[in-house]
Amino acid sequence: MSTPKFPKGAPTWVDIGTTDVPGAVAFYTRLFGWTHLDFGPDAGGYGAFLKDGRQTAGIGPAMDPERGTSWATYLATDDATATAAAAEAAGAKVIMAPMQVMDQGSTAVLLDPTGAYVSIWQPGKHRGAEVTGESGSLTWAELMTSDIAASKAFYTSVFGVTTRDVAMGGDETYTLIEAGGQPVAGAMQIRPDWGPMPSQWSVYFAVDDCDVTADLAISLGATEMLRQDSPAGRFATLTDPQGGAFSIIKNDPNFSM
Repeated sequence: MSTPKFPKGAPTWVDIGTTDVPGAVAFYTRLFGWTHLDFGPDAGGYGAFLKDGRQTAGIGPAMDPERGTSWATYLATDDATATAAAAEAAGAKVIMAPMQVMDQGSTAVLLDPTGAYVSIWQPGKHRGAEVTGESGSLTWAELMTSDIAASKAFYTSVFGVTTRDVAMGGDETYTLIEAGGQPVAGAMQIRPDWGPMPSQWSVYFAVDDCDVTADLAISLGATEMLRQDSPAGRFATLTDPQGGAFSIIKNDPNFSM
């Protein structure tokens, strides 16, 4: 299978910054059947999770005490410097200025206008995830936002994506973020009845059985936040033993957006 191609604005990579790298490696390799590849001393403790020998996510030490353990979503760009400048002009805060990562690519970390952390990736040798959509790999990324209108305006202007609203029944609407003519991510307005919740990007990994995988995660020390059916499939949201939130989903093959 060839490496996926990522249009500008599409999630191209995810990684976890964790307060306990060995503990997180033990958890995720057991949970998803991944293997861990350490990139060596020059990489500052950074490495990758592999599914069947293909890179599907990254892992490294948590660099920001305020964020603690957290998963990060990287959106594709062909010019990290220009994108960071455009983001700042559109109301974002540049948390980490664009930097070259050896010969792998260039990255930057932003805080979007609604307060969600989002990273960008300009590929070099590292083109992004080598597998997506399969069981045990990234299948979706989603922005929960305190201001859906502001989020739409920001991501469309900075990344050139388009948005499409889909009625979910009742008064709920789901926003699809599209790039290259295809849905690449989603966004939802945070509702008051959900309680205090910061704007944030979240990651979903595909699994063959949501309940079996969620139960395994709990047995390995995870905490379950939510488990339910959705039009896209049965999913669960969990926090790993270090406090990093992520979701798993058994995709419904008959679902289309």
